[in-house]
Order: sequence, then structure tokens, then C-alpha cells
Amino acid sequence: MKKYRFFIISLLIFSCTQKTYKEPHVLIQTEYGDIEVELYPEKAPKTVTVFLTHVDAGLFKKSSFYRVLKNENVPEEYNSGLIQGGVFKTNPSAQSPLKGIDHESPKQTGLSHVSGTISMARTTPGSATSEFFICIGDQLQFDSSSGGNYDGLGYAAFGKVFKGMKVARQIQNKKSNGENFEPPIKIISIKKL
Repeated sequence: MKKYRFFIISLLIFSCTQKTYKEPHVLIQTEYGDIEVELYPEKAPKTVTVFLTHVDAGLFKKSSFYRVLKNENVPEEYNSGLIQGGVFKTNPSAQSPLKGIDHESPKQTGLSHVSGTISMARTTPGSATSEFFICIGDQLQFDSSSGGNYDGLGYAAFGKVFKGMKVARQIQNKKSNGENFEPPIKIISIKKL
């Protein structure tokens, strides 16, 4: 009877400590710590579906954050910009066969590029495949593409950092040459929680 009671109590404690979220969460495991991201499939269903398909396929194992935008002359806590990652530097051949994701603009989704937003990198609408970026500080220019792509459709935001902005900022402040990290920052894997 004591064993049975202990088992029930243990099961209850374990089930109470399991995290359950309304939205799906992924964990970006980096060499400097973890970044937990909440995704918004109701607002950006196509982008989230493809991103999670890549996660399930293990595409992001041994990938990297390789691009950075930062303000060099401001204190770390006020620095804004972004960190961009994916397979472009570590496994570019994995990117080439991927089909572009139908573009879900901020006008469609209602998602804005506030600090912590995760969004897909692209050149033209529908060209995003595997590369993504995390906004550090509000980057509202990416809602309408005024920050690089002048088609006015913005970048496809699809989630937001839930926990780990300190890690994102730490990564942003690593050694870089212009917009490139030197060396790229290792992403060990991205997995579903």
C-alpha cells in the first residue's frame, strides 16, 4: 500500500511540474545557453508549420547564428538590432532543396517586430526557407520592409522569445566583423518542448 501511495504522489508531483502551454514552444540550444521561443500557429500557420517541420527533421542540429546587427557604442542593455541564424553557414546544401514558405506579412498576421520577435529572413516574398532572426529591441521597420526589402510586405514574424533574452543579448555582443559573427555562434539544436 505504501509503494502504491508513493507512486500516486510521485505521479501527481511530476504531472504538476510538467509545463503546458497554449502555444507550441521550442528551445534553441546554443553554446551560450538556451532561448525558449513561443510560436503563434493561429496567426502565422504556414510559417510555424514549416519551421516545426524543420525542427522535427533535425535541420537545425549543428547550425549557427552567423549574422548580427548591433549598436557598437551603447551599453549592452540598450543595444538593439538582431541575431540571424539557420543552416546557411554550417550546411548550405541542406537549404537549397527547401521550398519557399508562402509569405505571411505582419499586415496579415498582426504580429509586430517588437523585442524578442522571431521572424523569417528572406529576399523576396515567398523566398524564406530556413533562416530566421530574433529582434533585440523593437525593430518595427521590419513590419513594412523599410529595413531592407522595399516591397512593403515586411518579414514573416511567427513567435516571440518566452525566456532567454539575456542569452540572445549575450550572443549579440559576441565578436563580429561588420554583420558577421567571428566565429559563428553554435546552435546545438532546436527542439520542441
